[in-house]
Amino acid sequence: MKQIIQSFKTGATVLEEVPAPAVRKGCVLIQTTRTLVSLGTERMLVEFGRANMLQKARQQPDRVKEVLAKIKTDGLKPTINAVFNKLGQPLPLGYCNVGKVIAVGEGVSEFKTGDRVASNGPHAEFVCIPKNLVANIPDNVSDEEAAFTVIGSIGLQGIRLCNPQLGETIVVVGLGLIGLITAELLVANGCRVIGIDLDPKKVAIAKEKGVIAINPREGVDPVKYVNSITDGLGADGVIITASAKTDEIIAQAAKMSRKRGRIILVGVIGLNISRADFYEKELTFQVSCSYGPGRYDDRYEKEGIDYPLPFVRWTEKRNFQAILQAISTKKLDVEGLITERVKLDNFDDIYSKISSQDSIASILEYPENSSSAVSVTITDGKFEAGRGGIGIIGAGNFTSMTMLPILSEINAPLYSIASAAGLTGTTLAKKHKIGKSTTDYSSIINDPAIDLVIITTRHNEHAKMVREALEAGKHVFVEKPLALSKEELDSVIKAYKGDKTLTVGFNRRFSPHIQKAKQLVGNVPMNVIATMNAGHIPASVWVHDMKVGGGRIVGEACHYMDLITFLTGSKIKSVCMNAMGINPQANTDNASILLEYENGSTGVINYFSNGSKSYSKERIEIYAQDRTLITDNFRVTEGFGFNGFSKMKTTIDKGHAAQFKLLVDRVKNGGAALVPFEDTVNTTLASFAAIESMITRQWVTI
Repeated sequence: MKQIIQSFKTGATVLEEVPAPAVRKGCVLIQTTRTLVSLGTERMLVEFGRANMLQKARQQPDRVKEVLAKIKTDGLKPTINAVFNKLGQPLPLGYCNVGKVIAVGEGVSEFKTGDRVASNGPHAEFVCIPKNLVANIPDNVSDEEAAFTVIGSIGLQGIRLCNPQLGETIVVVGLGLIGLITAELLVANGCRVIGIDLDPKKVAIAKEKGVIAINPREGVDPVKYVNSITDGLGADGVIITASAKTDEIIAQAAKMSRKRGRIILVGVIGLNISRADFYEKELTFQVSCSYGPGRYDDRYEKEGIDYPLPFVRWTEKRNFQAILQAISTKKLDVEGLITERVKLDNFDDIYSKISSQDSIASILEYPENSSSAVSVTITDGKFEAGRGGIGIIGAGNFTSMTMLPILSEINAPLYSIASAAGLTGTTLAKKHKIGKSTTDYSSIINDPAIDLVIITTRHNEHAKMVREALEAGKHVFVEKPLALSKEELDSVIKAYKGDKTLTVGFNRRFSPHIQKAKQLVGNVPMNVIATMNAGHIPASVWVHDMKVGGGRIVGEACHYMDLITFLTGSKIKSVCMNAMGINPQANTDNASILLEYENGSTGVINYFSNGSKSYSKERIEIYAQDRTLITDNFRVTEGFGFNGFSKMKTTIDKGHAAQFKLLVDRVKNGGAALVPFEDTVNTTLASFAAIESMITRQWVTI
C-alpha cells in the first residue's frame, strides 16, 4: 500500500510503498477512500522537517537541553547517533481519515465489514485503528464531508471547554479550518460570534456563515471592536484557534474579555501572559487537548476501555459522532470549505506549496484497487535455510538504534523485518538492506529461509512469540524479559527442546568490563552491588503496565540479576526486595533487591528512578578476597588490590556488539546458547520472586 510520510532528517515528503497493516485485537481495518490534509498542523511538521539542524534546535530548546545532558552521561558519539536516529524515523502525516471497514478485530462488536467510518488514521491506503477512535458515518453524509470529523472535533472540544450559553458573545481568533468550523458550531449553538483573521478570504467565508468577522489589517482594532459591540462589557469567551509565535494574541484576548470571562487555547501561540490582565478580571484560561477526553490515555485509545457516559458525557469518540451528526443535520456545512481535490499519487501538488498554501481544506482521493499485501520486497537477496538467515520481529528504538547498526556492520544475513504498522519496518529495511518488510510476524516464524528469529516487541508478546518460534524449529533471540508470569515461562520451558538455542538479551555479561572483571575475580564467593540510576519514566508509559510491560523490575532489573549470576558463577537461591514508599505497588521502580546465591555469594541491586540524570546511569561494585572492582557506566573499570591491573577505559560498551556477533556466529556454525537456558529460567523466576517478596514482606526461595 501507499502512505504519505515526512522525513525530519531530509525534509522530504514522500509517498512510500509499505506493507498493509493486519487487523489487531480491539481494532478495525479500514480501506481509505478520502483523507483531509490539515494544512495548519501538517504545514508545521513539513516546515520543521525542511529546517536545518540549527533551526530545528532553536525551535525545540528543551530537546537541546536533553541532548546536552545525554552527552555528559553517555558521551558525544552515542548521543549524536541517537539524535540522527530520531531524526531518521519517518513521521506518518495525516489524522483525518474516511474509509470502509474490511476486517474487524477480536473484541469489536460495534462495527462490521462494509461500514463507512471516520477515524484519526493517517494518509495511507489501509489503516488499523482502535475502536474508540472510529465512528460510523450517517448515510446522508458523503465521504468528503466525513473527512472533517476529526479536525471538527478539535474545534468542538474547545467549545465544550468554553461552555457557551445561548446568547453569549464568543470571539474566535483565527479563521483557518478549525476556526471556521468552531465559529459555525457556535452560531448553531445560539451564540453571537465574532471572528478575527488577517486573511480577507477567510473573513468573507465566516461572514457567509453568520459570523461577525473582522480583519485587523483593514484598520479595525480587535479589542475596541469587541468592547464596542458588547456595550463595554467584553466577550463572554474567547477561543483561540490561531497559530502564531506572538504574545499579542493572548494579551488581546484578555483585554477583550469581560470580568470572569473564559479563554480557551486550541491553537499554538506565544504565552507570555500579563498577570495584571488576568488578575483584575479573574479570567480563566485553559488549553484544549485535541479531540477530547480519552486523548493520550492508552486504556481508552488502545485498550478500548470507554469512560462511563453519565460521568464523562463527551469523549473523543462521542465528539466524532457529534460532528457527524451536525453535518448530517446541516448544522455544519463543510463541503463549501473544500478548495481542492487531489488524487493520492498527485499528493505533492499539495505538499510542494504547503508553506504558501492559502487553501482552506484539501481532500486526498484514494484508488479503489489499492494493494493490501502485508509484505513488500526491499532487496532481491536470496536466502537458503541453514545459512543463518535472520528475521526480526519489532522495529522500535532498540532495534533501530542498537541492534541493526551492529548486525549491518558484521554483514549479518538480514532476511525480513516485521512491524505492526509497516512503516518503521520498511524504513529500517531500506536503511539496512533487509530483504523484506512485513506486518505479519508469523510469516517470519514460518519462513524456511529464516534460521534465527529476533524478537524485540513489547514485553507482553515475548513469551508467545518465543514459544511459536521454538515450535517452528527456529533459533530465538528475545530482548528481556523472557516472560511476565510463571504461566508464560512454563509455556516457553515446555516448547524448549534444546535442539535450538534460546538467548535472552542479557547483554551486560558480554561487556568487556564485565568480561575483565570475571577474569580478575575468578570463581570465588563475592559481594556484588549493582546500582541502576534508571531515570524517571512517566506512569502512563507502557513499561509500567503490569499486563504489557510487567513493570521495570521484571522488565529491566532482570539485567542485573543475570549480570551478578554471571559474575558469581552461581544461581540465585532466594530473593528479598524492599521498595520505597508507604504502600509500594507491583510496578515500583524504586527498590533494593537482595540476592542469595547457592555458592554463598550475595548480590544487591539498587534500582532507582529518582536520581539525577547528571550522575552515572550504571555502577557495579565487586568485593572479593580483599580486592575491589568498580565499573562506572561501562566506561571505566578501576581495580583496587589487584596485581598488574588498576584501570580500564573504553567508550560506553554494554556488550551489545559482542553479544550479537557471537549470536550470529553460533547460529551459523553451531554451539550452545550464549546464556545458558537454566540461567535464563533462574533469572526470570528471581524477577517474579522480587515482586512477590515486596508484597509478602519476606524472603522468597527460588
